[in-house]
Amino acid sequence: MDYNTQRKKLVFPEYGRHIHKLVDLCMEIEDKEERTRNAHAIVAIMGSTHPHLRDVPEFKHKLWNHLAIMTDFKLDIDWPYDLPNKEEINQPPEKVPYSYEKMKFKHYGYNLEQMLNKVNELETEEEKEALISLLANHMKKLVVTYKKEHVDDQVIFSDIKKITNNTVKVKDGLVLNNGWDMNANLNSSTRTSKKKRSNRKRNN
Repeated sequence: MDYNTQRKKLVFPEYGRHIHKLVDLCMEIEDKEERTRNAHAIVAIMGSTHPHLRDVPEFKHKLWNHLAIMTDFKLDIDWPYDLPNKEEINQPPEKVPYSYEKMKFKHYGYNLEQMLNKVNELETEEEKEALISLLANHMKKLVVTYKKEHVDDQVIFSDIKKITNNTVKVKDGLVLNNGWDMNANLNSSTRTSKKKRSNRKRNN
């Protein structure tokens, strides 16, 4: 048996093994003009995988670059485009620095903590209370999503104090939206579904 795992590794798996075999056969052709004609035919087949882009100049250039890479830049033909630098292609990409912002509670996210710390910059108490209510309700939703369980409002208010170093005051009597209690909604939906199935069985 001939298994793919025992065959040569494909440079571009998206083109399939048949295209790679055609490329290998093209490299064995002795006449340069015939090699060039075959290379054009191979690139046309490669482009057929994306027919809407086949005639776009930038895409055609990319296909020829792929052909060069598949042959390890050893295919001697009249190339219609300048080839990329082999060393640059094989060079690993530069490491992207990871920006890590210190957060007291990761499940709330950096932006929410920043918004809480901006509350006291608002001019009126009404604006402050409105923003605190909005952010607190969003925090409750995030906690329920994170922990998958009911969370008391006082937990959210305590977290607000910790995040803002007790500089943001939550208005007495603030009640957060219980609609974010996912477990309660899930249990209610489950009970409704079971009731519907039970009614269908009785009717049948």
